[in-house]
Amino acid sequence: MYLMNLPSEFFDVAYESTRIPGCLDQSNLRLGANCQVYAYEVLRYFKRFVPNDRSSELWEDESYSKAVENLEPLDLMLYNSTPESYGAHIGIYAGEGMVLHLSQYNGVPKYEKHRDLLKRKKYRYFIGAKRVEYRSA
Repeated sequence: MYLMNLPSEFFDVAYESTRIPGCLDQSNLRLGANCQVYAYEVLRYFKRFVPNDRSSELWEDESYSKAVENLEPLDLMLYNSTPESYGAHIGIYAGEGMVLHLSQYNGVPKYEKHRDLLKRKKYRYFIGAKRVEYRSA
């Protein structure tokens, strides 16, 4: 899987609900992160820069990301308990049907199968995937 090249510090991140996009010292994952901060920092590691948008802003965006159906590693995956993008959970497609994500449920980043995420009430709606292209900051 593509994301196996991530440094180990990306797997030692604790879930922290108050660490939302735009928080102080966002890039310091040792302070913890929510799903969005985590996903955005992983993308930034791979030179895919994402504004500190909330999930609904990300889903509506057409300037730095595009909605995709054919998944590729590093695509952002949005899930929710409703079909709405507001408040959606964000993970990163790792390839081979796997998603890397940080959730309160797991407490730390974990690879899970996309189809298994859909079995959970909290993630039963797959809103869709967004691709952020490589570019320098």
